[in-house]
Amino acid sequence: MACKTWLVAVVLAASSACCPALLVDKYRQGRLGTSITVSLKRRVMRSASKLEMKRPRQIEPKLAYYGTVNVGTPGQPFTVIFDTGSGNLIVPGHRCRSPACVKHVRFDVKNSSTAKRVSCSSPEDFTGKVTINFGIGSVSGQCWQDVVCLQGLCSQGNFIVSTRESNDPFLEFSFDGILGLARPQMTSSDKFSLISRLLGQGVLRQPVFTVFLSEMDDEVSEVSFGQINYERAASEIFWAPVSGSSGYWEIKIQDITFNGEDQNICQNCKAAVDTGMSMITGPTVVIDKLEEAMGLRSDCKNYHQLPRLGFRIQGRIFNLLPRDVIDNGGMVYCAVSFVKLDVPPPKGPLLVLGIPFLTRYYTVFDEENGQLGFAEAKHAGTAPGLLEVPAGAPSQEGNPLPHTRPDGKISRTQLRSE
Repeated sequence: MACKTWLVAVVLAASSACCPALLVDKYRQGRLGTSITVSLKRRVMRSASKLEMKRPRQIEPKLAYYGTVNVGTPGQPFTVIFDTGSGNLIVPGHRCRSPACVKHVRFDVKNSSTAKRVSCSSPEDFTGKVTINFGIGSVSGQCWQDVVCLQGLCSQGNFIVSTRESNDPFLEFSFDGILGLARPQMTSSDKFSLISRLLGQGVLRQPVFTVFLSEMDDEVSEVSFGQINYERAASEIFWAPVSGSSGYWEIKIQDITFNGEDQNICQNCKAAVDTGMSMITGPTVVIDKLEEAMGLRSDCKNYHQLPRLGFRIQGRIFNLLPRDVIDNGGMVYCAVSFVKLDVPPPKGPLLVLGIPFLTRYYTVFDEENGQLGFAEAKHAGTAPGLLEVPAGAPSQEGNPLPHTRPDGKISRTQLRSE
């Protein structure tokens, strides 16, 4: 399923090479209660991959939102997807000769004074490699440790430097790598998990990160660490507990709704909230039932009479816009734009709420309290009204809220060198 303006420190050359802990300590001092916001670029890509074509002769669009991470000393910048559906930071390696690597910026360990080769697993084996499989394609690489920075917020951590990348899908991507923001269970250790490291350092004003995605080029998309930005929310934030142990940000969907009514299509389904997925996906049996129940005509003549589709979560109904779920081909043809994806047990069956859902709902990822927060996103020029709170919906009273450091200071630093 997998498939961002940050900064690195340039520190005392001699001492940082031998004592990387000093580098981290530099950023701990005076940074308690920090929050940063990283602007994201939106890119529409088109893939002719036969594995992803659902209709004859159709080329499927892929949406991606990405920003910049800096790795090493001095910092080497990489554009990456901030992916809540994967756990590791992956960047192309200097020695990787795959076309997908050569096309992108590659990490050169020789140019970083703080780079250190580490084992990818236990028992420790410093000569071994790791292979990670995605929905399509795969990456193989070595494991390294170095300084990873989000603007002025840095941590010493492990990541994967690729030695091989499949052409599909990575060759077509305009970004270099992937920054995994899944829950720590998806990595082999906390050292590979950025979330674990930031929480462990205790530097964040609030122990959360949030995602705001826009489909408009003149409206900034962003990921924020350490602060909930209520200006991005057009409604109250509702909280849903995270379930499962797979490492996905997984919640329970009570059912799929039409015009606010349950359809018995996906009762108590598991769903992962995934910023790295450009579509909304579901098991074949669920998508087949959904398409049949909607009764969409291939000539689009009943497009404007279709029911409003939503997901019931914690009693609330999270509706989507017609264009989020229907591909009307300029009113030339019509098809439900959900993708059939059969995730095998124990992780599946699984719905994946990707970018179309995240565009409509501002999302708070709260690992410390094991929950996700959702609010209708406040987009310029649009009126709220997608989120429904039916009478009798469970109260949010008693839900744990992310704590805020009383000495919290908000950092709005720009990309710079230190």
